[in-house]
Amino acid sequence: MATVIEKHERIDRITVKITYSIAFIVLLILFVYGIYALIRMYRYEETNDAQVEEYINPILSRTTGFVQEIKYRDHQKVQKGDTLMVIDRNETLMQLQEAQAALNAAKASLLVLESNFVTTTNGASVSEASIAASRAKLWQQEQEFNRYKKLLAEEAVTQQHFEAVKTSFEIAKSEYKAMQNTYKTAKGKINDVDSQLAVARANVQQREAIVDNIKLNLTYAVITAPSDGIMGDKTLQVGQLIQKGQTLGFIVDQDQGKWIVANFKETQIANMQEGQEVEIKVDAYSNEIFHGKIQSLAPATGSRFSLLPPDNATGNFVKIVQRFPVRILLTDAAEKIKMLRAGMNAEVSISKL
Repeated sequence: MATVIEKHERIDRITVKITYSIAFIVLLILFVYGIYALIRMYRYEETNDAQVEEYINPILSRTTGFVQEIKYRDHQKVQKGDTLMVIDRNETLMQLQEAQAALNAAKASLLVLESNFVTTTNGASVSEASIAASRAKLWQQEQEFNRYKKLLAEEAVTQQHFEAVKTSFEIAKSEYKAMQNTYKTAKGKINDVDSQLAVARANVQQREAIVDNIKLNLTYAVITAPSDGIMGDKTLQVGQLIQKGQTLGFIVDQDQGKWIVANFKETQIANMQEGQEVEIKVDAYSNEIFHGKIQSLAPATGSRFSLLPPDNATGNFVKIVQRFPVRILLTDAAEKIKMLRAGMNAEVSISKL
């Protein structure tokens, strides 16, 4: 019986020693971690409110129509200029034919008016030449009339002969006046045709602009990648109607690089400046350390850039610590940076000044 009791006592003593040892080790670890945390708190400004960022560009439709063909898959890597989607162009092609026919009709009307203008101008030139001839004839008849008038006063000619000369003079005056009226009419027609030509030329220009616009819309029916990148989720289906300005998808632009946006408390930014070295841990790669430097500090708190910034002048005021976005440029090798994807959570540490 005594042996059993001694055995239990020995086990209890061993258990107590193990418990004390474990407690000591735990306390030692907590102590060391506390010292480490205090040192980091003193030497570093840290935040876990940070994410990887890169440009994600929307792909917008510049025309209205039905989706005829989709040429990309979810998350497919594409090159700038690759065809992503084709919109049905049959209706636009019919509009182009109609506009082209209207343009041809406008050009034909312009040619007719230009021909009329040439004919009218030539007619006016002929009338102007006829006026000169009629003026010379009138002058001659006037001289003849004056001479016969003197001869009649001297009774050197008969009254009948004088009346014949007078009639010729009156006819010459009438012809000259008629030629002047004809020339004025021709000049008026020239002005009218010239005005019609201006309208016809403007009509041709308008029709040409309509044709060019429809041709431009035809190019919009083929939607291409605006940059090198990776496509997001495919949300459209063949046959679906899309509207002008509608978002058709998103492409992660890989030409512009990646960066980190870390939101630090307003009490932390006093120890920061541009160019400061940064250490980054990304949740997705817990064993990797990324490096960077501060590229810029926001000129205002994040809340000031929101759609409805807070107004503390009304209602009850509750003080909330504000955060400032800090943009961090990644300085690691390009191959290492490729591991990161937009939206990944990160922890950022910056040495205090």
